[in-house]
Amino acid sequence: QVQLVQTGGGLVQAGGSLSLSCAASGGSFNSAAMAWFRQAPGKEREFVAVNRWIDTNYADSVKGRFSISRDTSNNMVSLQMNSLKPEDTAVYYCAADPDRARYWKNDYKYADPHEYEFWGQGTQVTVSS
Repeated sequence: QVQLVQTGGGLVQAGGSLSLSCAASGGSFNSAAMAWFRQAPGKEREFVAVNRWIDTNYADSVKGRFSISRDTSNNMVSLQMNSLKPEDTAVYYCAADPDRARYWKNDYKYADPHEYEFWGQGTQVTVSS
């Protein structure tokens, strides 16, 4: 059974840093589009970052502060979060779309969570002011 297992997260003061990791088990996602989303209480799930191999994209709210990276030897994707703000507080999810024929298209809606087939279990990130 294919699974995405997340680690990392926690509590940090504003201005601090945290790192999240997402490891695939039961299969390889090295050719998949890998993304991070987050969901704050009472809000919809929102896009954070994506790596489609052909490009990397970030939400405007995290650009310059967050960085997505991949470790193909360990079948993992990570999210380094710097200069954290209280408004970054949310449950963070990694997601994978293994369909390269689809995610390489110019009109691929990488910020739409419905494009992704596999999801991690979610990890809480709390930033105190």
